[in-house]
Amino acid sequence: MAESAVSTVVQRLGDLLIQEAVFLDGVNEEVYGMQVELQRMQSFLRDADRRQDEEESVKNWVSEIRETAYDAEDIIEEFALKVALRRRSGMVNVMKRYATLAKETIELHNVGNEIQIIKNRISSLTNSLQTYGIIQRNDDWSPGLGRQQQQLRRSYSHIVEEDIVGLEEDVKVLAEQLVNSNGIVSICGMGGIGKTTLAKKVYHNSKVRHHFDAFAWAYVSQQCQVREVWEGILFKLTNPSKEQREEIANLRDEELVKRLYQVQLEKKCLVILDDIWTIPTWNNLCPAFPYWKTAGSKILLTTRKMDVALHPDPTCFLHVPPQLNDDESWELLKKKACVDNNYPDVRIRAEIERLGREMVGRCTGLPLAIIVLGGLLATKKTTFEWDVVRKNIISHLRRGKGDEQLLGVAEVLALSYHELPYQLKPCFLHLAHFPEDCEIQTKKMLRMWVAEGFVSSVYNGVEEETMEDVAQRYLGELVERCMVQVVERGTTGRIRTCRMHDLMRDLCLSKAKQENFLEVFNQSLASDHPADSFPWSMVREARSIGRLRRLAVVLEGDLHKFIPSGYKRNSHLRSLLYFHEKACHVENWGSLKSVFKNFKLLRVLDLEGIQSHGGKLPKEIGKLIHLRFLSLRDTDIDELPSTIGNLRYLQTLDLLTWNSTVQIPNVVWRLHRLRHLYLPESCGEYSYKWQLANLVNLQTLVNFPAEKCEITDLVRLNHLKKLVIDDPKFGAIFRSPRARFYRLQSLSFVSNEDSTVVQVIQGCPNLYKLHIEGQIEKLPDCQQFSANLAKLNLLGSKLTEDPMPTLEKLPNLRILRLQMDSFLGNKMVCLDKGFPQLKSLFLYDLPNLEEWEVVEGAMANLFHLEISNCTSLKTVPEGLRFITSLREMEIRSMLKAFRTRLEHGGEDYYKVQHVPSIAFRYCDY
Repeated sequence: MAESAVSTVVQRLGDLLIQEAVFLDGVNEEVYGMQVELQRMQSFLRDADRRQDEEESVKNWVSEIRETAYDAEDIIEEFALKVALRRRSGMVNVMKRYATLAKETIELHNVGNEIQIIKNRISSLTNSLQTYGIIQRNDDWSPGLGRQQQQLRRSYSHIVEEDIVGLEEDVKVLAEQLVNSNGIVSICGMGGIGKTTLAKKVYHNSKVRHHFDAFAWAYVSQQCQVREVWEGILFKLTNPSKEQREEIANLRDEELVKRLYQVQLEKKCLVILDDIWTIPTWNNLCPAFPYWKTAGSKILLTTRKMDVALHPDPTCFLHVPPQLNDDESWELLKKKACVDNNYPDVRIRAEIERLGREMVGRCTGLPLAIIVLGGLLATKKTTFEWDVVRKNIISHLRRGKGDEQLLGVAEVLALSYHELPYQLKPCFLHLAHFPEDCEIQTKKMLRMWVAEGFVSSVYNGVEEETMEDVAQRYLGELVERCMVQVVERGTTGRIRTCRMHDLMRDLCLSKAKQENFLEVFNQSLASDHPADSFPWSMVREARSIGRLRRLAVVLEGDLHKFIPSGYKRNSHLRSLLYFHEKACHVENWGSLKSVFKNFKLLRVLDLEGIQSHGGKLPKEIGKLIHLRFLSLRDTDIDELPSTIGNLRYLQTLDLLTWNSTVQIPNVVWRLHRLRHLYLPESCGEYSYKWQLANLVNLQTLVNFPAEKCEITDLVRLNHLKKLVIDDPKFGAIFRSPRARFYRLQSLSFVSNEDSTVVQVIQGCPNLYKLHIEGQIEKLPDCQQFSANLAKLNLLGSKLTEDPMPTLEKLPNLRILRLQMDSFLGNKMVCLDKGFPQLKSLFLYDLPNLEEWEVVEGAMANLFHLEISNCTSLKTVPEGLRFITSLREMEIRSMLKAFRTRLEHGGEDYYKVQHVPSIAFRYCDY
């Protein structure tokens, strides 16, 4: 990782020379010289990084150069910080001004000496290269590589579900047990064997879906939070409203258990408890499950331990997935490495198979290891490169000690990290921040990558790609290498959420600690590594010594102090993140002062979800002039200090707090580098006007403060990609020919009778997502919509004409929501070949809708359908029976007669009998 560390510092020094020229005046030549020295070393580091597991001396050298690069960055940023804070404080008189200049002169001399010492250290380290036999390497990696591979490989979002081989019979047996037998079903096997994958296939099996009424999946994991697991399962089985969720959250534990227990008696429920580690965990969870009293509801659990699998019921059906045999292992590797596509020549393919079978033998039939190995080999283009990977695996195995089966799998996973291009290594290690089985919100994570300096903008031959786009591509590359799993994709295909397999996370944590990349402090003092975890120590992992730069705090209860006692002296901290599953309170926000005073080099600060008793963010926040990412989302902060305007490097500011109103001073205009701004519903009662027109880098603006700004300021923000605005005057700006938002991809706005929706839509010609709230006089013609439009929400539109003839002609529409009187007519018709790409359709609160006709050939790709509170609708369309792609239906708040017609034996059942999953909610009146 030394190469990526040095590369980041070289880029940062270049930025400082440009952006901090006024503060570095007098030492800029020294800084430039240090940058050149580090650049000279970069090409050698590629070889050193790959060899550090072979020799302890090389590992120590790599660690030393990494820390030297960090020291260089620290010296410059600390000096710039001192000068910036002193000049901002203002001058009382001439004498004080001269005293300040004199002090700066002394500090210039001192920092010059420190830079010279760093340069000497770099020179000494460079001179020792020959001693270790380290050579110069120039095998560059391009972030465009992922796009080339995408042409040859399928999306990873289906790899777990689709590419695993040899599961068909297992799924059939388990589905039969769940449907026709009593008692618990357990899947037991070692990590990476495919327990979760098998459980998912059973969970989505059509026979299982038709048999049960309600479904819930819970990731239990090592640090099981019993209350959270119970609540999550109850939410999924009952799908409660927001008010009902709040009521459930306030129940005592015994009341919650009783309610969950009763639901499983009243309905046929299938509950998956994935990854249970200990018998005490089961004992804590089991009071909520009537698994021995009902033949209707069932539990399927997965675990690594046989005693856990048999403890709930020694007579349960126990399934132990077998490891893949040699042929199955090779078949899976072939799919993942795209052998048939990449190597059409039969002779070359034979050599590839020989090498592949030898390597896959080291995976001992574990699907996870094979998938990761395949993801690595898919980046290799020749038999020579395949042979290099084979030799690396064997070399690592010869150095290791211990169980060769476990060691072989560990080495395959570890090799996937060593083979990463240097740009991707910090991105991968950053994932170690997130708790086990955490579903990671990628948009937020990618902005942290940008704030940390892991990515930079790239010119792709047409235009400069944004740093966020490059970060998204980096994540895509980690997915393609099967080091990260996709959980959900958005309407445009971008990864919305992701997670890591627990074995891959073990590797990530181990490498992060070895590289001194971050520390994870768990409030419960639970170890991050399970006792029977893979033997990373066998592959020569050791903790590096150096300054701590990133800290993740995992909270299990209230927060008594923001910084744990053992970390208070880490003044060079760059990133501070807090994670918590349940409500987390701190006594008062004033205790943040110590963070702001002691960690002035912070770039990332995430306080999301922490609660106190309201109050003002301490003014000392203004000392964090290097801060780039600040999230106060879901906190109860109700006022910001004026010093927030000092954060001139800030890129992301998230103020979507619990409070609908936050007092925000008129300083936001000073944050020139803002790229993503999330504002509360109201920004306070100050009478002055804001000026946002100079925030020219802004890409995201949520809750445009109409009461604070001139609506015409928006015209100047020509980099906007996402805009949320509830000012009805928004439509008026499009009367000007200059009002065009060519980069805008997502728009949410409020319409009224005076605004012209047509003008708005034509002024945003490249929209992917559109949300319109309020009355629309007439729906625009289909050709007036963006051809890229993939998601459309209409709420309260009060259209009197059927919108379907227009909307069905949108070529790329994938999600359509018609809500709350968006259509006031009584009949809708979907014609043949209409909605060619539609995947999800939601019809909510359309009380006048009596008849819905779907002609055969319409909505040929529909996957998900929801109908809610359309109480005049008597039946579903006849044409649904022709939509073979339809896999999920949810019917809620409809009359009981409507439900009866659709249930097995009902007169409309034939229309939906091909749909694997049909859920009914609140259809009993």
